[in-house]
Amino acid sequence: MASWRDRISKFSGKTRFVVSRVFIHLAGEEIAPILGILNRVAREAIEADGDLEVLGEGLVSVCQNLLQMSVNWQSAGNEGDVVWDEGEAGDYINELFTDSAQRYLSGVDTNEDVNDDQPLSLPVTRNLVIMLTVAAEGEAPDLENNLADMEALEYGLKALINLHYQEKLRAIQIHFSPAKLGDELDGEQLLLNFPELIPL
Repeated sequence: MASWRDRISKFSGKTRFVVSRVFIHLAGEEIAPILGILNRVAREAIEADGDLEVLGEGLVSVCQNLLQMSVNWQSAGNEGDVVWDEGEAGDYINELFTDSAQRYLSGVDTNEDVNDDQPLSLPVTRNLVIMLTVAAEGEAPDLENNLADMEALEYGLKALINLHYQEKLRAIQIHFSPAKLGDELDGEQLLLNFPELIPL
């Protein structure tokens, strides 16, 4: 049911924007391959200089892989808001971007050079947190719910894919921690840096 604010804004002809950030914590020995996908998507986004179509295809790739890895989902969380001003939506996205980028080991290493001193076997992280942040024009009911539930999270990821194909996404950001193979995220760091996570 639409809130009174939604109804008034509809009458005034304002555009509705949904800003949403989804946290997904995966655990297990099989999660390392998705780090490769995440780093590829990050490199492509940087090379495309923020092209929304490229970012959207990357988001779809990440969401599809996450849906296939539901057995590894451990916890999730989400936050967001509905705003009626594009500038306000942009400010909120920037705020979430800055926050996500400051989370533990969530920077992206786009340097592909191999260091000869690097050990041949790297420790494999058993924990990975992915942060998906979007701004979408219109309504996105499956993102406006609490996603700390297996079924709701599945619907939320599918909604992100659909929003891309419906060309409703206006901003897309993907962060992940740790950002590269060899870095580890332990239970204490999870609790400290991602208090939003709720067990699924």
